[in-house]
Amino acid sequence: MNTTTAPAPGRQTTGSDLLAVALTGATKTFGRTAAVRGVDLHVRPGEVVALLGPNGAGKTTTLDMILGLGTPTTGEVSLYGMPPRTAVARGLVAAVLQSGGLLPDLTVKEMVTYTACLFARTRPVAEVLQRAGITGIADRKVGKCSGGEQQRLRFAMALLADPALLVLDEPTTGMDVDGRRRFWQSIRADGDEGRTVLFATHYLEEADVYADRIVLMARGLVVADGTTAEVKALASGRTVRATVPGGLPTADLHRLGDLSGVDEVEVRGESVLVHTADSDAVARYLLDATTARDLEITARALEDAFVSLTAAPEPSTTPEGSDR
Repeated sequence: MNTTTAPAPGRQTTGSDLLAVALTGATKTFGRTAAVRGVDLHVRPGEVVALLGPNGAGKTTTLDMILGLGTPTTGEVSLYGMPPRTAVARGLVAAVLQSGGLLPDLTVKEMVTYTACLFARTRPVAEVLQRAGITGIADRKVGKCSGGEQQRLRFAMALLADPALLVLDEPTTGMDVDGRRRFWQSIRADGDEGRTVLFATHYLEEADVYADRIVLMARGLVVADGTTAEVKALASGRTVRATVPGGLPTADLHRLGDLSGVDEVEVRGESVLVHTADSDAVARYLLDATTARDLEITARALEDAFVSLTAAPEPSTTPEGSDR
């Protein structure tokens, strides 16, 4: 959370020709542990970018470097053409982190009002409370708020300076389904108005629905970077699903498995699922040689790409960080 009183809140202070976020060859080591191994990441102004990866992928360490909470061991990090701490001091950057930053004995409104006093200029307190969806709990003690309500409070505090770049680390932790939906609708509206948003999440469906672009990290490296469709396409093949009354005979299961391009066949009662690079051949076999019906062909999901791209074995030369 930015605590400066420098007079520069607002998205209009940034140059449109500057990258919002630029990491070039960024590494971060802790002793003998390499948490980030050489990340190149460019985020343009106005993009909503999801940073995905399993535990230990280096996401949190990368966000720490972007926020100026840590410096790269090697490589460079800049925000709008300036060092991260300078951008934060100018009010261009705000963050919603997973924990901390709240005073439990204050009410929600008092917490936001107190935070507003730390800035030279802010958006109205009532406006950010409404934008974060917490007007109805404005008089509730922070310590009495649920985890999801506290996350929305952090979001309101982050919006006060009207930052050009909003960085979110697991922002919907503790929120119920409705709270998550309303939170992301607000974030999406901010993105449509030109705010840059970079968020890390374990909820793949959030990235699938709300991000313009997905950056997938594993073992301290960027292993995929593109639109949701482009990242999904990296998990090659499609899934063919069909219903076979009475179940598929064993002989047909073996023939399906022997078809060119088939890498997996699953049977769930009367349903059969075939993962294949040649869905046409599988569909023809099921329709011509079996009693299959209700056949569906779907592209591999984001989860498939996530698992496929992050499942490679860990290099043996350098140990991985525990949860960074």
